[in-house]
Amino acid sequence: MSSKGLIAIVASAAAALVVALPASGAPTATTVDVTAGKPSELRFTLSKKIVATGVVTFKVANRGKLEHDFRIAGKKTAKLKPGKTATLKVALKKGKAAYLCTLPGHAAGGMRGTLTVR
Repeated sequence: MSSKGLIAIVASAAAALVVALPASGAPTATTVDVTAGKPSELRFTLSKKIVATGVVTFKVANRGKLEHDFRIAGKKTAKLKPGKTATLKVALKKGKAAYLCTLPGHAAGGMRGTLTVR
């Protein structure tokens, strides 16, 4: 292979790498897995406690024995029966975002928390 051919291949690979990387400072897509009802019935477990600003996708799974929902930043899932799942996309700004289950007594029983947005 000639040196010109090798240079062309290296340049092409470098260009592809630059295209694949997100621009500096650009918001990134974030997914948070939310488990409701485990390890105890009135509890949420989040896969991340800190997320970047921008659109966050919450994948909520009810692993408990009661119905639950998940509310954050003014948006919420439907009531989820045991074993059911839902996806919720929310645009979050820097700061703290409170989340909770809106069913009567659930938040008071422990189904609430705060997500940090940086």
